Amino acid sequence: MTYERLITDTPADGVLRVTISAPGRLNAVDATGHRELAGIWRDIDGDDSVRAVVVRGEGEAFSAGGDLSMIEDMTRDHATRMRVFAEARDLVYNVINCSKPIVSAIQGPAVGAGLAVALLADISVAGRTARVIDGHTRLGVAAGDHAAIVWPLLCGLAKAKYHLLLCEPVTGEQAERMGLVSLCVDDDEVHETALGLAVRLAAGAQEAVRLTKYALNNWLRLAGPSFDASLAMEFLGFTGPDVAEGVRALREKRPPSFG
Repeated sequence: MTYERLITDTPADGVLRVTISAPGRLNAVDATGHRELAGIWRDIDGDDSVRAVVVRGEGEAFSAGGDLSMIEDMTRDHATRMRVFAEARDLVYNVINCSKPIVSAIQGPAVGAGLAVALLADISVAGRTARVIDGHTRLGVAAGDHAAIVWPLLCGLAKAKYHLLLCEPVTGEQAERMGLVSLCVDDDEVHETALGLAVRLAAGAQEAVRLTKYALNNWLRLAGPSFDASLAMEFLGFTGPDVAEGVRALREKRPPSFG
């Protein structure tokens, strides 16, 4: 497997580690990274040497979300918008449909496409000070991405609405209490814990593990129509006026002022 924005290695027998890498940018996902993050799960699914996966960010961040330059390109160009729309859809369904169990190791900020992978992973391990943020409405677009398919199922509709409508951050400790992640551990134990879980999954009965994942993920497949609608609504927002102010506010590090 060869990628530009993803680093892969094999830290244990049967375990593939995928590291989101954008040094100096908190692993923000640009156009290349977005394409690779959507497609790698098909590659993993077809690789017989992989029995479990750990996904993490390089350094002390998971991912700061979509690169602002990519977002601006989406607002200006229909072809770019449709390409990223297809990738965003594929990213979610490819993680769900990947037969290999996935463990996410969440440190620092987890936003956007990176957050989709982190929360759709079969087991998620968060550091106590990790910051999970779905920032769509602050950007000026609907919370499409992964939110509608997984947040209500993990933490309930009331909490999902509170955090998605207000872009209210969630720490690792809060995320565990809400049921948004599987485990919360000290920040310096995140990677070791996630790897240990992946090693256990790789050593398990593979048919039993994979078929259990498949059956449980039918709850997510049932939510597919809601996800498809939310993603379409999000990308409709990229054609509107609010996203320009959302991007400006992020660049200027201030609260947005929508008309």
